Amino acid sequence: MGPALDVVPWPEVPSPATAVVVPLGSTEQHGRHLPFDTDTAVAAELSRRLVAQCPDFVLAPALAYGASGEHEGFPGTLSIGHEALELVLVELGRSAARWASRLLIVNGHGGNMAPLAAAVDRLRCEGRDAASWSAAWADGDAHAGRTETSLMLALRPSAVRLDAAAPGPTMPLSELMPQLRASGVAAVSESGVLGDPAGASAEEGERLLAELTARLSVAVTAWLAG
Repeated sequence: MGPALDVVPWPEVPSPATAVVVPLGSTEQHGRHLPFDTDTAVAAELSRRLVAQCPDFVLAPALAYGASGEHEGFPGTLSIGHEALELVLVELGRSAARWASRLLIVNGHGGNMAPLAAAVDRLRCEGRDAASWSAAWADGDAHAGRTETSLMLALRPSAVRLDAAAPGPTMPLSELMPQLRASGVAAVSESGVLGDPAGASAEEGERLLAELTARLSVAVTAWLAG
């Protein structure tokens, strides 16, 4: 496994490193049953599994603040917004380029995707080899439903309060999007859940983590070969 910056001193960091991997998440509500760091926990675990396969990669500490304005109707959510997130990622990329050949940002929150794409584009325009990959599931529910509940049961079951889990709106996200954009999640879901946590399990979460890790590995292999 490659070194993790939160546990090693600087002489153990290769220079130049092949790549530095930065997990990107959020601090936002995930219903009454999941912790605020759900997106960050998923991104960090996928990044850890990737670096475990790539000993010349370096794992950076997770960035736990993102663009979560749609969740600000719930106390505890902390969002830095699109503009600030883009700037932070660009500056991280510029700094990493001093000792790493490449930068990979592994994202766990859908709301980060636009500023993340803008930051990567800017870094590439500056001549830096940056890339991003976002965790996504075609058949999963939108927010704090069965998918994310299963992931957290696999990652940190002690943080999941299944007795408080309850369904939110289950219609397709495309139908909710106009109201979400206009008024935020609280306008469409009193609990903050978009989907249904029923049926979630640690076993399903581990399968999802394995599938996501495999997809991430394929994407990274293509990136390195490009």
